[in-house]
Amino acid sequence: MRRIAKNGRGILLYLRQEGRGIGLLSKLRAYNLQDDGYDTVEANRILGHGADERDYAIAARILDDLGVSSARLLTNNPQKIESLAEHGVEITERISLEPHVNRHNAEYLRTKVNRMRHILDLGPANGHAQGNAHGTSLRDLKQRIDRYFAEKGQPFVTLTYAQSLDGSIASKSGTPLPISSEQALRFTHQLRALHDGILVGIGTVLADDPRLTVRHNDGTHPVPIVLDSSLRFPSDAQLLAGDGPDPLIVTSPNADPDRKERLEAHGGTVIELSCGPEGGICVKTLLRTLGERDFSSVMVEGGTSILTSFLRRQCAQRVIVTVAPMFVGGTAALSSLAPEDQDTHARSDFPRLDNIQQRWYGEDLVLEGDPVWPVASE
Repeated sequence: MRRIAKNGRGILLYLRQEGRGIGLLSKLRAYNLQDDGYDTVEANRILGHGADERDYAIAARILDDLGVSSARLLTNNPQKIESLAEHGVEITERISLEPHVNRHNAEYLRTKVNRMRHILDLGPANGHAQGNAHGTSLRDLKQRIDRYFAEKGQPFVTLTYAQSLDGSIASKSGTPLPISSEQALRFTHQLRALHDGILVGIGTVLADDPRLTVRHNDGTHPVPIVLDSSLRFPSDAQLLAGDGPDPLIVTSPNADPDRKERLEAHGGTVIELSCGPEGGICVKTLLRTLGERDFSSVMVEGGTSILTSFLRRQCAQRVIVTVAPMFVGGTAALSSLAPEDQDTHARSDFPRLDNIQQRWYGEDLVLEGDPVWPVASE
């Protein structure tokens, strides 16, 4: 009620859905089972019910009667958002509720997070934060960025991308493909606002003509950084005409000087750096140069060759992957990371993630963690 009053206006709906829709009597029986050691989901299922049987059709009809077709929703429950959307109510923003966690309710709330997809900040559990609210995660990430830059003098690298269940980040034809849900996209834009720069390859610019802004959230637009060793950057790209900062275009010393001059005339900044052993811009030289230009953090968004290059060179401090529940059969997120000097491989030969966090945004699962490298970087 206080949150609604503070906003100036709002609607509070009371629905007769006792015990997540199973009714008062079954709810009391579920309490007895929980006293015997079952969690809230197990108790419901033992009684022949689902984990959550609430129906929001009536809520949608009430909102329709009130002339409300879209709303910001106070909830930690993605299922509530999905159900209302199915009944024609557009949820433009999820506003989190932060319960007071104590020894009496911690296990119950943890069950909601682990088994019912609720988005709650419960802090570490067995060494891993389970499905916490993203506000705490972003604050922690900002603190890590500041510490890393102060110690290393180079930007903290967050490598992030969205993929389908089969690992695709684009269609086979290379045409733009919206993978992230609106909720996950807003989180991505909050991440962008946390970083000084956002880095993509020229392939992404040519295929998607992105803006690389934080238009879905408040915040400062990061500086677009485009790796383009052959200087194919189009002079009519949105990055040169949008409302964000002018792009930093990184190319090789062999780039066409006339093209460089034209791009700079359109507002771009073009710098020349040496190429790495695989032919593209040398990632480690790039990061040293960005540090000298006072970039404390860079968010690397792809595409495939860029993501693979940063992982091969072990140049990432945090990895965040959004997984959407769809199959595409398109362009893979990564090329092979297998050691080329070995005929057989073990799990330990590949990068993995530690200190893992997971959370849901709508139907999308976001996994993030710290990369653990198999061998020392070359």
